[in-house]
Amino acid sequence: MDKKTFDVFSFFSGCGMLDLGFEKAGFNIVQVNEYFEPFLEAYRYSRKKMSIKPPKFGYDNCDINGYLTEGALKTALTENLKKEKNLVGFIGGPPCPDFSIAGKQKGRKGRNGVLSLSYTNLITSFSPDFFLFENVKGLWKTAKHRRFYDALKRIFTAAGYCLTDRLCNSLEFGAPQDRDRIILIGIKKDILKEEYYNKKNVLSSFPWDQNIRYSIQDIKDMKWPQEDVFRKDSVRACPEGIANELTVEYWFRQNDVDHHPDKDRFFKPKAGLSRMKTISEGDSNKKSYKRIHRWRYSPTVAYGNNEVHLHPYKERRLSVAEAMALQSLPKEFALPQSMTLTNCFKTIGNGVPFLLANGVAKSLHEYLEKALK
Repeated sequence: MDKKTFDVFSFFSGCGMLDLGFEKAGFNIVQVNEYFEPFLEAYRYSRKKMSIKPPKFGYDNCDINGYLTEGALKTALTENLKKEKNLVGFIGGPPCPDFSIAGKQKGRKGRNGVLSLSYTNLITSFSPDFFLFENVKGLWKTAKHRRFYDALKRIFTAAGYCLTDRLCNSLEFGAPQDRDRIILIGIKKDILKEEYYNKKNVLSSFPWDQNIRYSIQDIKDMKWPQEDVFRKDSVRACPEGIANELTVEYWFRQNDVDHHPDKDRFFKPKAGLSRMKTISEGDSNKKSYKRIHRWRYSPTVAYGNNEVHLHPYKERRLSVAEAMALQSLPKEFALPQSMTLTNCFKTIGNGVPFLLANGVAKSLHEYLEKALK
């Protein structure tokens, strides 16, 4: 086939971590949708800081369900791209608390859970050439949610898509946190070479492992430090036998968090400082008040439900700059100074780790270049 340009419409974009992974893999983000205005402002701000051009068709601050009743505009946009012989893709991760193992398990009937079906309907209504759907592992691991997920896959298959999916962990791609995400990819059957799908409409030989850097088993087998007595401003050498680039301290240094514009942005508790001092470095098994270890990877970067992550060797919580480093974002990535701390940590915690997003996007780009007619 002639070389194609892959243009992407992004939904539930947050501050754009998933999108950045796709942009760095060679995809063009041509339109951005985000319902929560502070997240959309953070998206605009971060792209300006990184000198990335605004999307061709701009930003939409709206509920995606509106697209299903105002289809003429979106149809015009996608058709415009197809006339340019560009392939059109949709990417997005509907809000996931209703499927989260740590959440209230409202599932498909929850306020956020219904958006997974909305996104599915959006894809089947506008029929992009390819799509990516990402969500939490609870949609895969919990039996009642898995039935819903399998039903969504049947809808995609009936709409003419061949599928592949995988439960990915960000550690596999080099990001310093233990975080699982379902990644479901679909490509229209009628644009694929026959050898790239089977009779069950499953994509053949998708290179999931192409951009994976570590196996989870190898990571778990490494001799990670457990707990050390907390000492303010202490210095500890990196132990042997671990992957340095998966550690908190590596990423703090990599992103130069002490000189980042967001370095001083952290919650300052009115009470509880004495309690912080008693928690060991690496004591991260509690529901709240987890002190991460500098020479270990972080628990999932998610700070809702009263979950508090403490700095390894400072008497404080993590800063915005440090949380973004644990999402493996480039050090140039920054958030607006006008953004509230609550919204900063919410958008950071909601995002797909950059290296995971970029690794999957590279695999998809490589596959599309080979598999299309």
